[in-house]
Formats: sequence, structure tokens, C-alpha cells
Amino acid sequence: MYPDPYRRPAPDPFLRRLSVLGLWVAALMLLWHFLPVVESWFAPREGALRTVTARGDLAADEQATIELFEKSRDTVVYISTAQLVRDVWTRSVFAVPRGTGSGFIWDDAGHVVTNFHVIEGASEATVKLADGRDYKAALVGASPAHDIAVLKIGVGFKRPPPVPIGTSHDLKVGQKVFAIGNPFGLDWTLTTGIVSALDRTLAGERGGPAIEHLIQTDAAINPGNSGGPLLDSAGRLIGINTAIYSPSGASAGIGFAVPVDTVMRVVPQLIQNGKYIRPALGIEADEQLNQRLAAATGIQGVFVLRVLPGSAAEKAGLVGVTVGPEGIVPGDVITAVEGKAVDALPKLLARLDDHKVGDVVRLTVLRAGRSREVQVALQPGT
Repeated sequence: MYPDPYRRPAPDPFLRRLSVLGLWVAALMLLWHFLPVVESWFAPREGALRTVTARGDLAADEQATIELFEKSRDTVVYISTAQLVRDVWTRSVFAVPRGTGSGFIWDDAGHVVTNFHVIEGASEATVKLADGRDYKAALVGASPAHDIAVLKIGVGFKRPPPVPIGTSHDLKVGQKVFAIGNPFGLDWTLTTGIVSALDRTLAGERGGPAIEHLIQTDAAINPGNSGGPLLDSAGRLIGINTAIYSPSGASAGIGFAVPVDTVMRVVPQLIQNGKYIRPALGIEADEQLNQRLAAATGIQGVFVLRVLPGSAAEKAGLVGVTVGPEGIVPGDVITAVEGKAVDALPKLLARLDDHKVGDVVRLTVLRAGRSREVQVALQPGT
């Protein structure tokens, strides 16, 4: 008998089983994909809220850092400066914002200490306290050689507390430090780190005098931190954050602070006299000529060019360069102060700056190839 051409052939059992298996696989994949949604339909409604895990007590060092910041915050201020500009056409005078920085309360009289470069070139400055009060500040005095300036505000009642004062001569590399300031205008920011190095020297800007005895730290210091306090773990002032070393201008782990021992010598004079009076010997010297003489003679020190009449150096018997029939005769070369070597004029000034006017210091002097020591009572300089 011939097969009916109009009758559908019986399906292949293998293909039938394969298609059923494929449907099951597809169904399982869809179920796996939508399983979280399906579970959420049947989950209890209150299960959507997570319970908070108890944190427990803060670590001892965290508690100490928090307490230090809360105690020190009110002593730190935010400083904004402006420069008065006269319109060429209208001849009107108006203030243009110039920059911002940090500072801290020095005493109950309303004196505020900051960096000189924070207020340099400004016509006016505004000091903002931690409680939000703003005050116009007056410049009391400044020492560009130390990058220190003192402002004064009329705080009236509810005076903020002055920062506790520490020491810097006994600092150790590795000691923990804290910096509070206003980096990038972000007010009252705390950063932590350690003392990375001591007795650093930073070249002055635009040919200005170098700043000596700086503290180096890896605590994050950025633009706007300048003038803020660097504190030790007891919350005492040990330095003023003054600069960062970074090609990009942001913190790169190297920051510098003026040590508090320098601040304690300079600030009282700025408050009393409006300027810093350097201790001096009463000699004349020139750094460029000094470098040439050192290269020509091989002697490392400061060559005395002239001794001022009636000066402390003249009383101590120091001699400058003389000109006679035989030509130019070198005078004394100062090679050390109190046993600490000096090889350049800025180093000599820094060594003398460790003392006060009236102090008697011991100089090591080289004359005609022979070394000797002389005692000099320091006089007021310029």
C-alpha cells in the first residue's frame, strides 16, 4: 500500500526530546535570572530593613585625635585678603579678592599669627573665627625673613582661646604631628603625619632671604594651610605651616613649618615694636663676593669686608679687609658660631638669629691662616 501523501509524518522521537530539553533549559535560565525578584515577592516586608551593627568603642588613638581637634579648632582662624584697586576710568576704588590662608589666636589681646606671604601685597584682611564671626584685621608687624606676620582683631566678648605653646628644639624625627587649616578654602581641616626631618632650609621667593630651621612633615599641607598651626600630640603649637614642596602645587608628602622656638623669638618683638630686630655683629659682608673669595682661597666661612666703627665686632677685635701698599689684605673669616659651622652669609645670619640682642656668642675666626675664638655681645641689627 502506498503512503498517504497528505498525512503528516510522525515526529522524530530524538528531535522531540531535544526540543523538550531546550525548553526546560530556557525555563531554568529565566527562573535563575528572575529568582531575586520572585524571592522578594514572598519575602517578609520588614526584612527589607537592615539592622545596624554595633560599632563599639573608638580606638584610643582615634579618641585622642578627635579630642585634640575639638580642643584646638577654636584657636584656628580663616583669613581672606583683598587688594584695593582704582578704576582707571571712574577713579573709583574697590576691593578685589586676593587670596586665603590660615592663622591662629596668639593671646587674649586678639593678636593673630599667620604667614607673611598670606597677607603680602594685601590692602585689607578679614579674620573668620570658628564660630562664624568675622572681623577686619589690622597689621601689627611682619618679618619676611621668617615668613611670620601678626594681625590684630577686636574680639570683644567671648574671646577664642589662644593656642597652647610647645617647644621645637626637642622634636624627634618620627614624632606624630597634626595640622589644622583651611586648604583650598575648605575650612577647619585636620591632617595628620609625622616629623619627617628637622633643620631644613627653604629658599626665599623672588630672591628673598632663605628661611632656616624649618620642620619637614608629611602631614598633608596644601594651598590655604599656610599660617595654620602644626601641633604635637599634646595639642601644643610646635610650628607654623608655611610651604609645600610640590611641582603641582598640591600636597606631595613634603611640607614645611616654621618652628615654634623661632616664633617665640619673633612674635613678641613684632607685637612690641612692629618689626623684628635681628641680632647682629656690626660687620659688612656680601654673599656673592663671599662665594668668589671662598672659591679662590678654598676657605669655607664668611669673609669680613668691613667692621663698623663702634660696633660689637670692633670691640671684640675683628678686622675687615685692608688695602695697603702690598695690595688687598684679607681680614677675618668667621667659620663657626658657638661651634656650629657657617659656610655662607645666610647661614651666619641664621646662627646669630638663634640668639637675642645682648647675648654673648663665641665666634671661631680664621686670620692669616690661624684659628682663634672671640666673644662678641650681639647688637641690634637692621
